[in-house]
Amino acid sequence: MQNKVSSMLDSYCIKVENVNKSFGKKQVLFDISLDIPYSQILGLLGPSGSGKSTLVKMIAGIDIATSGSVYLLNEKMPKLSLMNKIGYMAQSDALYEELTAEENIKFFASMYGLSGNDLKQRISEVMNLVNLSDHLKKQVKQYSGGMKRRLSLAIALVHEPPILILDEPTVGIDPVLRRSIWEELYKLKDSGTTIIITTHVMDEVEKCNNLGMIRDGKLIAVGSPAEIKHNSNSSTIEEAFLYYGGASK
Repeated sequence: MQNKVSSMLDSYCIKVENVNKSFGKKQVLFDISLDIPYSQILGLLGPSGSGKSTLVKMIAGIDIATSGSVYLLNEKMPKLSLMNKIGYMAQSDALYEELTAEENIKFFASMYGLSGNDLKQRISEVMNLVNLSDHLKKQVKQYSGGMKRRLSLAIALVHEPPILILDEPTVGIDPVLRRSIWEELYKLKDSGTTIIITTHVMDEVEKCNNLGMIRDGKLIAVGSPAEIKHNSNSSTIEEAFLYYGGASK
């Protein structure tokens, strides 16, 4: 039986099993189960307050489920030794505003053991990706909100983690830069990175391999964007969300 369980886990990068989460008497997630294959982009779509951020925090090992289990790379979470294998970008920017962008990246990179020429090269690469190379020496308190989002993304990418968890990463980012970020996410996926991205932007979920729709703490539909539209007889993801959201009531 143990071998069978291990085999099932090995076939997925991330496995969420019957997860429930409550804060005091308020339950915010209800019996969530998800299987996320390796080298795939999973989009989590839902309105504000639906439970997306709570779910990804548990997958990242930042929070613990009230009941149920989360596995990453065949290990049960939370597990400290797995933290350097995760790149996590929170919905709220966790940056030191008195430090420069470069100092922020170096601080977080040091937690992953990056240093020397390797770190210098990675800083150059990720800051170029988010179009902040010219602002590397600037204090973060001088950054706009969109620039802070881009710096947070650079920090999540700097150690080239096999799992990338991005909580609404493109909020406040202009369409041209958003497209270049998605191009980079595709490259990462093709090189073996497993990515979870939360969003409420309908056109972004079309770019994902698979999609999980969340409403009121419940997973109301899972599948590729094409499957979800076909199964709901919808021409758009927005129509499909309304279909499944109504059916869940």
